[in-house]
Amino acid sequence: MTSEFHPLASQELTEASQFYEARAAGLGADFLDHVEGLVGLLAQFPDIGRPHAEGVRTFPTRRFPYSLVYQVLGERLLVLAVAHQRRKPRYWAGRAGSL
Repeated sequence: MTSEFHPLASQELTEASQFYEARAAGLGADFLDHVEGLVGLLAQFPDIGRPHAEGVRTFPTRRFPYSLVYQVLGERLLVLAVAHQRRKPRYWAGRAGSL
């Protein structure tokens, strides 16, 4: 299964990584590595995330307060959002099926 990020999710990933890198050298890279590993895991086992409406699922990160919001579209895993767990719940809902 291939994976890709919604453009806004990609922007969220970059902004979060920059935030962590500003806090401590190397922490932004750790965040990116962690998310990359989770995307690989989700591509292998797409049903492990918690289901939401419209075939959307969420999967929390362990070390950081973020969740990956994703949708499986055939053989493609689309990451809809890299969502902070304590900000703006479900702000990403309009992204489902948008690509």
